[in-house]
Amino acid sequence: MKRPHIRQWYRFIPTGLTLGNSLCGFGAILNLLHIYAVTTIAERAEILGTSAWLIVGAMIFDMLDGWIARMLNAMSLHGAQMDSLADMVTFGVAPAVMVAVMAHTLDARLIDYRWVWALCAVYMGCAALRLALYNVHAIAGTGKPTEFSGLPSPGAAAAVVTLVLFYTDPKLDADIAMLSQLLPVYAGVIGLLMVSPIEYPHVGRWLGSARHNKLKMLAVITLGILYGWRPRLITMLAANAYVLAGPVAHLVRICLTRLPVPPPDTECNEAESH
Repeated sequence: MKRPHIRQWYRFIPTGLTLGNSLCGFGAILNLLHIYAVTTIAERAEILGTSAWLIVGAMIFDMLDGWIARMLNAMSLHGAQMDSLADMVTFGVAPAVMVAVMAHTLDARLIDYRWVWALCAVYMGCAALRLALYNVHAIAGTGKPTEFSGLPSPGAAAAVVTLVLFYTDPKLDADIAMLSQLLPVYAGVIGLLMVSPIEYPHVGRWLGSARHNKLKMLAVITLGILYGWRPRLITMLAANAYVLAGPVAHLVRICLTRLPVPPPDTECNEAESH
């Protein structure tokens, strides 16, 4: 029989995983500072890729802490607040710093660097607003269990990070300088999506639900096969497809609600009345 004081230690496991999340984000930011000590594009791409992988590691910690907290019945308001603080570092500050550093060191000329600062600030500020709103809903118990209101911050970070990983692949001769010019604008758009009312599905809970099991199995197997073929490409496409799926589905719903309702068939109604 397990002792009560030993069982209490289990509750610190999710907290340790959340700390791992925040430390990965902190490490990604510190590693990005090394980019100013190198001169070649290949060395800069390697540093960007390492920081991107650290943020991916933070995503793994972020998934595990919630899952283990539910498994151990260790969910608490303190854990939810701490999780949001860690997400702010890893999925708010770190991607914004990455985009700004890329644009600065790779000499992005498409837009003025002051606009790069502004767009990265939009991303980071919207991430803070998004996480604060999520905490409010968590405390009040008003959030939807299967949907997010606005793009979740891990999804926003995944869109940025997977693009960086794809363009820094040493096997691919990609134009990372072009990415550094376009990514600030995309980051600003992603930031606005985080605070938008657009609904996004909760992928983890959708996979864990009992509905449409055959469809889920087919989707997972297909993605697994494609991932084995080109892992960085498929991950990048999947993450950004999730980001874009929200606005597309929202526009489709708006168009469907505005379609004119056909008038009732008066001739059929009159025949039925007789």
